Amino acid sequence: MPDTPTLSEQVDRVPTDPGCYLWKGATGEVLYVGKAKNLRARMRQYVHGEDERVKIPYMMDEVASFDYVVVGSEHEALVLEMNLIQQYHPRYNVDYKDDKSYPYIAITKGDVFPALKYTREKHRPGTRYFGPYTDARSAREAIDIVRKVCPMCVATCAEWRRVKRLADSHPNDAALIEMICASNGRPCFDYHVGRGPGVCAGEITAEDYAEQIAGVERFLSGHRGEFLDELDAQMRAAAAELDFERAGRIKRRIEVIRGLDDTQQVVFPSAVDVDLMGFWREETIAGACVFLVREGRVVRTCEFILDKGLDVPEEELVSGFAKRYYDQTDDLPLEVDVPCELADAEALASWLAERRGRKVVVRVPQRGEKAHLLQMAANNARHALMRYELRTGYEDKRTNEALLQLESALALDEPPMRIECFDISTIHGKHTVASMVVFTGGKPDKSQYRRFKIRTPLDEANDVVSMAEVMSRRYGPERMADERFGRRPDLLILDGGKPQLHAAQRQLADLGVDIPLCGLAKSDEELFVTWDDMPVVLPSGSASLYLVKQVRDEAHRFAITFHRELRDKAMTVSILDEIEGVGPKRKKALRRAFPSMRRLREATLEQIEAVDGIPAEVAREVYETLRAWEAELADGRDRAELGEQDG
Repeated sequence: MPDTPTLSEQVDRVPTDPGCYLWKGATGEVLYVGKAKNLRARMRQYVHGEDERVKIPYMMDEVASFDYVVVGSEHEALVLEMNLIQQYHPRYNVDYKDDKSYPYIAITKGDVFPALKYTREKHRPGTRYFGPYTDARSAREAIDIVRKVCPMCVATCAEWRRVKRLADSHPNDAALIEMICASNGRPCFDYHVGRGPGVCAGEITAEDYAEQIAGVERFLSGHRGEFLDELDAQMRAAAAELDFERAGRIKRRIEVIRGLDDTQQVVFPSAVDVDLMGFWREETIAGACVFLVREGRVVRTCEFILDKGLDVPEEELVSGFAKRYYDQTDDLPLEVDVPCELADAEALASWLAERRGRKVVVRVPQRGEKAHLLQMAANNARHALMRYELRTGYEDKRTNEALLQLESALALDEPPMRIECFDISTIHGKHTVASMVVFTGGKPDKSQYRRFKIRTPLDEANDVVSMAEVMSRRYGPERMADERFGRRPDLLILDGGKPQLHAAQRQLADLGVDIPLCGLAKSDEELFVTWDDMPVVLPSGSASLYLVKQVRDEAHRFAITFHRELRDKAMTVSILDEIEGVGPKRKKALRRAFPSMRRLREATLEQIEAVDGIPAEVAREVYETLRAWEAELADGRDRAELGEQDG
């Protein structure tokens, strides 16, 4: 019986045509859908480990088989990719976090007398959809405004449904329907208050109603200028015919539209149509915000939550969202602005142009108003993500999940409810300090933070010796009995690799203290443990990896802050000691007026002269010495920052 070919051997038989590929798990579940100009070359990158995205090795560990579909062009591959993602919802593709249906405003254009409706339905043939709206109230308010501007039937009206049944029974005889409505119709309430056109009473023909529908479509698409011109012409014509009542109604509609424009910020001098997409990413989740600019004005914003974040490349996140978004809307711009270059930008633009019937471009603005608006969109995406996390308790769920994952991955007896993390900061052995940060229940507990000045004389940076000293001072009998240091931790995390881990392990053994500990290597985000030679690798994008990186980064920040504070004070004292005429009293006066070296360096001559007890000639000497010192050591200061060691 012949051997089953390996995955790599199967990929070698894939054609070199453009198309889509589907990676599948052992149970046949579709894990990921992608597209390629050359299927074989792209799929080889997966099986040979040439794809550098962090998630790919984890995904390929689950892959048991694959399918592929050959198409004629990259454009066709893009359309097929979107359809397959919609069909299978693969968990390694970018998708909406909650996959809920968003509200739309729809016009039932398949009817003789089309109606407006608020809906979350899947798109149906013969109906035009405007949206999605991420705020249901905004969608309903938009329908209300539309009916003030241009009276229209709504699908919820009982009289409109009666006319629709009549029209469905006589599909080719609109004149008969109008006659029946005129003779037997019952005017609805909306008609009496000016919100309905009078279809139910035969007050408007199908042709005139179709013209109103065309205007409403332009209005909902954000193209209000042409619609305003039409209303203005109608108002003047009515006034010329002395139909002042009708002219007054049209004038009120014009005022409604202009009132809307007054609340919108004019962002461009020209009537541009552009969508600007901003993103804010966290470790495993992201917010997206779309600004819809029509005729130079922001007419709507839409906000979404995505189920991928920093665990996928920015280009993949942006491209995946753009395809998902435009697959669900008919409101297409002439330009799409995104924050990064997209590999499939040309195919995306071609697909949008085919649907719109005009050329569409995908751009990355670098400066000007569009770049500013793109940053505003990103800021709105950040706030949308914050609101989602607060509303759903996402942070608490992720924290609990992280603690349970750490318990399993590090073979702990219980979830690490108290985590202490240490970091060393120094420059060539000078001003060496250590930080200790504490996370209780997965959250920073700043009242428990501690910092240490390293007392061991060092000629150069030595993190191993420094770490051993910190362990002896923190976990010695005296400190372990000190209530100010809190209870015994469930887990120690050291910012460093095996050397720091072994130094801490030896010191704890000498003290007779048994606390689980691990070292977090910065290069590959691996956790070194004492009970195995191989490091523990937490899954990319996992809640546990996010937590340990957060703990490590907080320890690093706290250590660097303390180190720079000591260095700044030392530099201030040493410089002032070199200035003639500055003794202990004047030095103290300067330190009191300018608490940090940075503030003293930024001070003007007049500000230094204003310090009590500092004569004008001494103030000038201080000022000129600082300027000369700055110029002489600028390059050296930059090199020191680059050479700064943080464990």
